[in-house]
Amino acid sequence: MAPVVHGLEDKWQGRASFFYLNIDDPQTTPWKQQLGYQYQPHLFLFDGNGNLIRQWVGFVDGQTLQQALADASS
Repeated sequence: MAPVVHGLEDKWQGRASFFYLNIDDPQTTPWKQQLGYQYQPHLFLFDGNGNLIRQWVGFVDGQTLQQALADASS
């Protein structure tokens, strides 16, 4: 998933922000608990106001993520 997400991050630079939570990092535990984050990959898409739009657990192809970003930005 990392190459897919990093590729989208490059493509959407300046239009979307990407944040990464490492499941092994105890400093991110409060965020993981709040989001219901269980294992990698677990992706969340938020709008500009911080509202959860969509989430995916497990592998997601780049085309699906690209479309979700496009839909969220329109």
